[in-house]
Amino acid sequence: MNATPALVILIAAIVTNNILLANFLGMCSFLACSRQIDTALGLGAAVIFVLTCTTVINHVIYHMVLVPWQMEYLQFIVFIAVIAAFVQFVEMFVERFTPVLYYALGIFLPLITVNCAILGASLFMIIRDYTLAQSAGFGLGAGLGWALAIALMAGIRQKMGYSDVPRPFQGVAIAMVVTGVMAMAFMGFAGMVDIQ
Repeated sequence: MNATPALVILIAAIVTNNILLANFLGMCSFLACSRQIDTALGLGAAVIFVLTCTTVINHVIYHMVLVPWQMEYLQFIVFIAVIAAFVQFVEMFVERFTPVLYYALGIFLPLITVNCAILGASLFMIIRDYTLAQSAGFGLGAGLGWALAIALMAGIRQKMGYSDVPRPFQGVAIAMVVTGVMAMAFMGFAGMVDIQ
């Protein structure tokens, strides 16, 4: 059993073990939706909600249903079903109450279902043998870390719009370079807290 406090896991998941910048999970929507800050913040909020809720629910289902019935082999199917249900709920909510954000996110809102960061958080929670409180802290921290990374990237990309980026580096190439530099910057926090 992992004895790390949930608050430490939350902070570490935001900074030292950022799910996007340390594990590079969730890169597709990160690169596609990080052109405008408002779109990035909207997607970040959706990812925070889905990641936190699904990590907690998947923890409960895994430990209360799958383990006692010795059906751990179904974890991928069950986790993806829970994630898909939550993403459907978020999609309906965003479409109803913020249609501008819904159209700005486009296809990437329903693609949160297959965002590997969401599934990765649920799998990390099992691999690291987290308690329910630790899973909630990790889910929230991973979501906040992902949202922080996409918001930072959106701000940088908007500023780069005024820069003279060499032609071969324009578009995804410079975004990948900036992501690598951001990952190295976040690695500077390594050693402060390790949640492995």
